[in-house]
Amino acid sequence: MTTTENRRSKRTEVLEDRPVNLDGFVEEWPEKGLVAMESDFDPQPSVRVEGGKIVELDGRARADFDFMDTFIADHAIDVETAEEVNAIPSVEIARALVDPRASRDELTRIGRGLTPAKILDVVKLMNVVEIMMAMQKMRARRTPANQAHSTSAKDNPIQVAADAAEGALRGFAELETTLGVVRYAPLVAIALQVGGQVGRGGVLTQCALEEATELELGMRGITAYAETISVYGTESVFVDGDDTPWSKAFLASAYASRGIKMRFTSGTGSEVQMGNAEGRSMLYLEIRCILMAKGAGVQGLQNGSISCIGVPGAVPGGIRAVAAENLIASWMDLECASGNDQSFSHSAMRRTARLLPQMLPGTDFVCSGYSAVPNPDNMFAGSNLDTDDYDDWNTIQRDLQVDGGLRHVRETEILQAREKAARALQAVFAELDLPRITDEEVEAAVYANGSGDYPERDVLEDLKGAQSVMDRGITGLDLVKALERSGFHDVAENLLTVLRQRVSGDLLQTSAILTDDFVPLSAINDANDYGGPGSGYRLQGERWEQLKKLRHVTSAENPETEVS
Repeated sequence: MTTTENRRSKRTEVLEDRPVNLDGFVEEWPEKGLVAMESDFDPQPSVRVEGGKIVELDGRARADFDFMDTFIADHAIDVETAEEVNAIPSVEIARALVDPRASRDELTRIGRGLTPAKILDVVKLMNVVEIMMAMQKMRARRTPANQAHSTSAKDNPIQVAADAAEGALRGFAELETTLGVVRYAPLVAIALQVGGQVGRGGVLTQCALEEATELELGMRGITAYAETISVYGTESVFVDGDDTPWSKAFLASAYASRGIKMRFTSGTGSEVQMGNAEGRSMLYLEIRCILMAKGAGVQGLQNGSISCIGVPGAVPGGIRAVAAENLIASWMDLECASGNDQSFSHSAMRRTARLLPQMLPGTDFVCSGYSAVPNPDNMFAGSNLDTDDYDDWNTIQRDLQVDGGLRHVRETEILQAREKAARALQAVFAELDLPRITDEEVEAAVYANGSGDYPERDVLEDLKGAQSVMDRGITGLDLVKALERSGFHDVAENLLTVLRQRVSGDLLQTSAILTDDFVPLSAINDANDYGGPGSGYRLQGERWEQLKKLRHVTSAENPETEVS
C-alpha cells in the first residue's frame, strides 16, 4: 500500500497551478494595522460638545487631539447634530442605509454629524450585498459614469492622443494621464486634451503629477480637473509627506478659485503600505481621510484603496472594506471615483469580484482608472481592467443590464477617431512650433495597440519642446487657436466650450461631468433619486438599446450575419 505522506493528488497539483495562487495573502496583524475593518485597537465611538466646540472625539479629549482630529472636529462634523446622531444605535443607521424607504437626504444629514469611529461601527454591521444596496441609494449623481487612464510607456504624445480619442468614443467621461518622465508632461497633457475632444466633446482631462506642476497646467487650461491630491489617515504619514490637512485644503481652494474640478485621493491600506498605520484598522484610517475631504470642501474623493489594493486584498475581508470605503464617501455626500484602477490579482475571477461591488450598484465613476491602453503601457502601475477587457465589460453590462459607462463602437468609427486625433495633434504641434509629428507616426497611431507599434521619437527634442510650452506660457486658448487655424473647427469648438465651463463654475458641483451636448450633469441637476424598485436610474430606452450591441451579435432578421 502506498503512503500519502509525501505524495500530492493530481487535483491539488492542478489547483496549485491556478493563477489565484500566485497572489499574496497574509494573516491579520492588528498591532501594525494589517487588518481590514475590525480591530480591537480602533477607538470606540464618542463625542462631547461644549460651547459649540467638540471637546471629545472617539474617546480622546481635545487636549490630546492629533491634527487630523482637530481638523475633523472643527471642519468635518456638524456640531449642532453631533450628540444627537451619534446617540442613534448603529444598527438603526445601518438598516436605514439599506432600507429604500429611508431617504438619502436624511441619511446624509445623519452622516454629517457622525464621528469616524461611529461611521465604522455602522458599516461593520453590513455585509457586501448590503453595502451595494446602500451604494445604489447613496451615490450623489443619478447617472453612473467611468474614467480611464490614457498613458504611454514611452510618454509618446501621439499614442496618448489616439488612445484618448478611442476612450472618449467608447464612453469615458474623464481621461487621466501621467508620465514616466515628468518633464514630458506639457506635451502629453496637450495630447490628452486634444485627443479627448476629438473622441467626444465634453470629456474632461487631467495630468497626474507633483502638485505644483499639476496646478499650473490646470490654471493654464491645459487640463480640466485634478484628483491626485493625496490625504492620509495618520499624522505620521502626513508629516512624512510635508503636508497637513490645512495645506491640502489650501491647494483645493487654489483649484476652485479658477473653476477647476478637483477631488482628493485616499484609500484603505495606504498607511500600512507607508509603515505608519499607528495600530488602527485600514477602514478606520480611511474614514478619517473621507472626513478630511469633506471638511476641506472638495467636491469628491478618489478612493477604493487607490494604488495600494494589494494590501487590503491580502487580508480577510479586505475587498469588503474597499466597497465600504466607497459607500462612506458617497454617504458623506462626496463624488466617489471608486477605484478599480490598479491590478491586484493574477486571477481573472478575483479581479471581476473586486469590480462588481462598484459596477452593479453604480458609482459616480465605476473606475477611477480603467486602462484605455494595454497594461504594459499603463504608467499608473497597471489597472484592474485594460483594453483587452473592453468586450468582456460590454458583455457584463448587457448580461446584467447595468450601466458601467461604456459602449461598443464599430472599428471603422474607432479608426477614424484615432486618425483624426493624431492629425489634430500633428497640426497643433506644427502651429505651436513643437517637435514634428510625421505622417508615419499618424499612420501608426491609427492601427496601433501599444507603444511598441510606434516609431521612436527624439526624446531630447520632445523634452525641449515640453519646456518651451512652459517657458512661452502656452494656454488652453492657444490650443483652441491652433486647432481653428489648422482646420479642426469642431475640435476647437469642443475645447473652447470645456474652457468656458471654468467660468460658469458648474464643474465645481459634486459629481459634475459634461454630457455629449456640454450640459453639466451633477448632483445638483441629476440628483440620485433611488427609493427602491422602479425608482432611480434605470438602464432603459436609447441607452439600453446602445448597450445591447456587441461585437458579435447574431441578427434576428438574418441569422447568418452578425451585427458588429
